[in-house]
Parts: sequence; structure tokens; C-alpha cells
Amino acid sequence: MSEYAVINPATGEKVRSYPTASDQEIGSAVDAVVGAHAQWSQRSVAERASIVRRIGDLHIERSAQLGEAIVREMGKPLADAVGEVEFSGAIYHYYADHAEELLADKPITLLGGEGSAFIRPSSVGALLGIMPWNFPAYQVARFAGPNLVVGNTVLLKHAPQCPESAELIAGIFDEAGVPAGVYVNIYATNEQIADIIAHPGIRGVSLTGSERAGAAVAEIAGRNLKKCVLELGGSDPFIVLSTEDLDATVDAAIFARTDNNGQACNAGKRMVVVDALYDDFVEKFTEKLLALDAAPLSSVAAAENLARQVERAVAQGATLASAGERTEAWFPAGVLSNMTPDNEVSREELFGPVAQVYRAADEADAVRIANDTPYGLGSYVFTTDPEQALRVAQALDTGMVFVNGVGMDAPELPFGGTKRSGFGRELGTLGIEEFINKKMIRIA
Repeated sequence: MSEYAVINPATGEKVRSYPTASDQEIGSAVDAVVGAHAQWSQRSVAERASIVRRIGDLHIERSAQLGEAIVREMGKPLADAVGEVEFSGAIYHYYADHAEELLADKPITLLGGEGSAFIRPSSVGALLGIMPWNFPAYQVARFAGPNLVVGNTVLLKHAPQCPESAELIAGIFDEAGVPAGVYVNIYATNEQIADIIAHPGIRGVSLTGSERAGAAVAEIAGRNLKKCVLELGGSDPFIVLSTEDLDATVDAAIFARTDNNGQACNAGKRMVVVDALYDDFVEKFTEKLLALDAAPLSSVAAAENLARQVERAVAQGATLASAGERTEAWFPAGVLSNMTPDNEVSREELFGPVAQVYRAADEADAVRIANDTPYGLGSYVFTTDPEQALRVAQALDTGMVFVNGVGMDAPELPFGGTKRSGFGRELGTLGIEEFINKKMIRIA
């Protein structure tokens, strides 16, 4: 049984509990989203886009209120939480403003015969979204924004530790004019989720979360012939090949590793630095990382798990530079150097303010180290050579590459990975196409 409760990780205080839905309530919720699809999908694109734009407006207007809830739920600094909500508003605005263009008929050039043919994008039906705790507003926006514009309806299950923000977001949808049944928030158990995926009225499922959760959802979805989109873990390389300003590059690496206190799937987690820059980089990077103000992880359990990983890394030969000792959910920043491929932690995802650093002999070695991971979400490449940048970007086995910059995510940029980081895309033009019926119409 999942307990939906707000437990402030900074204090350990249980702020509020929320009742888990009964099976009858889950059945009613599924019936609602399935039943609402016919009417919602028949509204014009312009009508749906207008409502989605209003959802974005309300996110921006309520950014302080929703941001404060996120702080209570998972410990994010208030400024970061407010920024997340405002970025979520921008995502809704992007899909509202580009809906007509993204959902326009796409003509097909015929090779023979008279008449015409085209692809008409249309909705598929009711969808289930399973969201994580680390970006409670942003993750919902990535899933709900494009799918509501398309004409799909959404059943949304948030992480058990984010019930307050889930409630506030559902209230925003209601106030924006989303019809009953088009967006429904549920506090469901894992067992209930399995039944929802199997329900014949649910046409697809999108999950952002762990490998374990992704594998479980994909198995159930496959057994029931449902499409799924999975955005799972990452251990993104931050590759330093050359720089004209090492301090600026170090600052970028610090941001890449510590955004959301290191609790982001696409954070720069493995610093891969060429030999000529390695010693200076590690010295500056370690000094700056360990000097940062401490912040709590999302929970005591998350801090305990990270502690076990760091202990295993050290036991297998890594050297740890640390800012201090863990206290409950508060985890000190740290740098693991002397990491080698035979250290099993090198193939795991560290969710928190602990970085791994690797020495690379040259460009080819840096690419080899970067790709030596079961994950393939994002990557960062820093170099003064434009040709090298594109060459390395092409060689990296990841879904995303950012060159000479961090924090460059945007609503129009597709987000997703390969290998054990999952499959499918969110955001941008690719994100809206995941749950679309690309209907071919041929006219004689």
C-alpha cells in the first residue's frame, strides 16, 4: 500500500496525509477519462489550445503557491521550485501557441496515380501518466500539455510524496476550464496501476522514474498491447576536452551536477576530463563543490541509498573528498576520484550532490569512458574546437548532447534517451507525436 503524504525532508515532519483511492474510486476515474475522450477530441484544436494556454497562465500566476508545496514535499530551494513551475507554464504555452502547426495535415507526395494523400494527426484516447517526485510540476507539463492539445484525456498518478502539488495542479486544470474527466488526478497504489494499464479503455502509458518501475510498466503494457513512453535514469557524462576559461567550465560542471541538489535524471554525473586538464579541473571542481551550502535530499531513504553507493565505491578503490557527514536527509557534497570501469558504482546512477571524475587520455578515450555505461540519456561536451564538438556528439550513445553549455533545456527541445534510459521523447515536435494516431487519408 502506497502512503500519500507530505513529509518535509528538511525537518522530517509529516505535514499532511492523503487517503489512497479505493478500487471503486479508481474505477470511476478510469471511466471518467475514457468517457470524456469522445467529446474532448471533437473540440477544435483552437479550443483545446486556448484552455491549455490558460493552464500555463495559471501556473505562472500560482508559481509561489505551487513552489512552496514542492519545497515541503521534496526539499527543493524555493527559487528553484518557483522556476520549475514557471518553466512548466512555458511548456503549456509552447504547445498551445504551436498546436495548429503541430497538428496540421501533412501532405504525401504520390509517386503515381491521381488524387491526393495526407497524414492527419488525431488523438488515440485516454492515457495514464505516472510521474516522479523530483520535478512535480515540470513532469506533468511535459506529459499533459501536448496530449491535451492533441485531444487525448489524461489520468495522472503522481509520486506518493507529492500529493499536495498533485492536488494544486488538478485545481489549476479545473480552474482553466478543462472539462470533467479530461484530466483526473488519482492517489493510486502500484497494484491499482497495473489494473489501470490493463484496462481496455486506456490506450497508452507514460512513466518517468526508475529502471525497476519502467521495466514493470513496460511488461504490463506489452502484455496488454499498449504503447508506452519511458524516461528512466541517467548517468550523463560531462566531457572536458579543451577550454579557454577553466573556471567557467568548472562552474558549468558544478551546475550540471548540483541542479535540484543532484536529483535530476539528466544531471552531469560523471566528469570525464582529458589528462592535460584533469588535475587542475579536479582541484577547482572539488573546492567549489564542497563549499556549496548543504540542502536535503528528497527523503531519508534517498540519502541512505546514496550513502550505500558511496561506501561501495570507496570500498572498491575510489577516493572520496567530502564536505562532511550525512544527517538524516541532509547529504554532504562529495567527489569520487580514481574511478575505474571495474568499480560497480561506475555503472550506477548517483542521485545527489556526489560527482564521479574520470581521467581520459584523449578524445577517443573520453568517448569510450562516456559510452561505458548502461545509460544513454544526455551528455555535455566542452571544447574550443567546433569540428571536434560535432564529431564527439555524433559518437556519443545518448539521446541528447549539449555543447559548451548547461541548463539549456527548452520546451521546443525533445527530451529522451536510449539504452536503459528508456525510449520515446517528450517536449518539442517529437513529444507531441508519441500518442497520436497518424491517420493516412488517400483521396482518388
